[in-house]
Amino acid sequence: MTPTAPFPQLRRGLIAILRGLRPEDAVAVGQAIFDAGIEAIEVPLNSPEPFVSIRSMVEALPSMALIGAGTVLAAADVDNLAEAGGRLLVSPNIDAAVMQRAARYNLVTMPGVLTPSEAFHAISLGASALKFFPASVLGPGGISAMRAVLPKHVLVGAVGGISAKDFDNYSAAGVTLFGLGSSLFKPGMSVDEIRQRAIAAVAGWDAVFAGA
Repeated sequence: MTPTAPFPQLRRGLIAILRGLRPEDAVAVGQAIFDAGIEAIEVPLNSPEPFVSIRSMVEALPSMALIGAGTVLAAADVDNLAEAGGRLLVSPNIDAAVMQRAARYNLVTMPGVLTPSEAFHAISLGASALKFFPASVLGPGGISAMRAVLPKHVLVGAVGGISAKDFDNYSAAGVTLFGLGSSLFKPGMSVDEIRQRAIAAVAGWDAVFAGA
């Protein structure tokens, strides 16, 4: 199967998950997160008018920003994501039709996996990176055990119950990408609070990974 786009080189392996983001807040929130040093942003599709938010951020933020959708479950949503200008596709599962459509648009993909079988299936479908979800269930030990049998070049991300305090333990398990949800953003938070949380997450990342 045709692989999807390779995962780009980000300054930090952090992805902001903005579940519940409202379109009228998208640019201000996205800009604050990007300015803090987080270059990848996903808007889950169970948010209000997610493709409007994605388009707004794509148009407002620098081209190096990796903007896209999360909770992508259907191939038709991939079409909508590409039409909105998004480049990142994140899902809680691994679906062949979604992956095939993503490859058509050369999107960066991060499907959700929980078992070795799912991980190898995602790799065979050309995933850009693997999203171990929910990471809090597996823990660093579970991911480390699976990481040992995966190809060394495969990028591994942890999503679900993750905050900056977890970076150190998960990095030892071979995790280089982290999806930050409620530890970074919740609907109703002020832009300043989101900015401060993003700055703290970046500082946590740098403390573990800078110079590694």
